[in-house]
Amino acid sequence: MTRTFTSRFPLDRCLLVAEVGLSHDGSLGLAHAFIDEIARNGADAVKFQTHIAEAESTPAEPFRVKFSRQDATRYEYWKRIAFSEPQWQGLADHAREKGLIFLSSPFSREAVDLLERVGMEMWKIASGEIGNLPLLDAMIATGRPILLSSGMSDMVEMDKAVDRVRRAGLPLAVLQCTTAYPCPPERIGLNLIPFFRERYDCPVGLSDHSGTIYPGIAAATLGAEVVEVHVTMSRGMFGPDVPASITMEELRALVDGIRFVERMRASPVDKDAIALEMAPLRAIFTKSLVAREPLRAGTVLSEVHLAGKKPGTGVPAERLPDFVGRVLKRNLEKDEQIRTDDIGG
Repeated sequence: MTRTFTSRFPLDRCLLVAEVGLSHDGSLGLAHAFIDEIARNGADAVKFQTHIAEAESTPAEPFRVKFSRQDATRYEYWKRIAFSEPQWQGLADHAREKGLIFLSSPFSREAVDLLERVGMEMWKIASGEIGNLPLLDAMIATGRPILLSSGMSDMVEMDKAVDRVRRAGLPLAVLQCTTAYPCPPERIGLNLIPFFRERYDCPVGLSDHSGTIYPGIAAATLGAEVVEVHVTMSRGMFGPDVPASITMEELRALVDGIRFVERMRASPVDKDAIALEMAPLRAIFTKSLVAREPLRAGTVLSEVHLAGKKPGTGVPAERLPDFVGRVLKRNLEKDEQIRTDDIGG
């Protein structure tokens, strides 16, 4: 399996992508603030979406879900929230200054060209665009690695897209995604992470829209090389993606959780070696055989005469059957440990 996805990010750990998407609502200042917060909370990459209304849509495009009080159509919404090329360049430069990989999903050939001029380290193909072969080919033509999201595609469409990228010889990662906002746990599809790994023999991951940190951490336990989540500054923010997003505080928890999982997966445990290492603790936590009451020499011992009590510095309590029916050779006080040479016959 390919372990180096980009020269800057070898996949020896999970690539965590924090998607802003359109949650900036056209505010350039807010978009830059997202970059700062995403970097501060430990993600590896920041992702936006690049929509150019004239290239992508018609003025008659309706909203799939009417959420805007100021835009009559989706086309007007695209126009209002769009950034200029210099503004995109500023966002990309800011992200790189913060140590982040800058990503933005294009939704037209013109958007691909703009982003290529801005500088893209890899491409994230939105799930609804996998069947858009001219758009896919435009991204492939740049020679950059491809993140392929499976959200709206059946296996025939996925196979065709993967084959197209493979024939170009580009690094590829396939992400399981269910296009639901928010996505319920029953539709996350964790089972498809190992399925895609086996089918395509490439890095795999999860593009999660649950609005929680749990699927991302679960994906990490399955060895996902990429986890993508939507982020928001607050659950009280405006925008269609907020219900499917996690907060910045949750992003930090997700990052910490995934890194914790990676350390566990990278550190297989030898149970016998651990037991040997823990031997000094056994004296504290285990129990020894002691006299349950004062006992006189000559007593024929039965189970009622002995008990297991801490510390475990004497005869292990599990050896009690070895002492039943044996004759005590010396007096024992209550709670005094019995030794193997205290018994005869």
